[in-house]
Amino acid sequence: MALLNNDKDVLPLSSISELLNAKIRTLKMYEDKKLFPLKNNKLKKLYSINDIKIIAFVHYLANIKKINANGISYILTMIENNMDEKNRNDFLDMIENKLENISQSDIQDLESF
Repeated sequence: MALLNNDKDVLPLSSISELLNAKIRTLKMYEDKKLFPLKNNKLKKLYSINDIKIIAFVHYLANIKKINANGISYILTMIENNMDEKNRNDFLDMIENKLENISQSDIQDLESF
C-alpha cells in the first residue's frame, strides 16, 4: 500500500465545498480574492489535502470570526512568513481539531446572528 501524498492536487473546489458544508460561490469568492494557495502565482483548479487545511482556515476566519479579506490575507502572510513548515503544519492541525469540535448548529446560529 502506498503512502498518501498530502501535497498532490486532486480535489476540485466543488468537492471541497461539500467537505466544508460551504457554498461553492462562497469558496469561489475567497479564491477570487486570492486567499487560497496559488501554484506558480496562478489560481489552482485542483487542491491538495494540505491546501484544504488552509481553505478550511480561511472559511473559518471569514464565516465564524467575521474577518474581512484584507485581514485574512494579512493573517495568512504572517503564518507563511513567520512559521517554518513544521510549526505551520502543527498550527493548521490544531485549527483543524478545533474546527471539528464546532457543531453545525453552532455555525447556523452564528450565520443567523
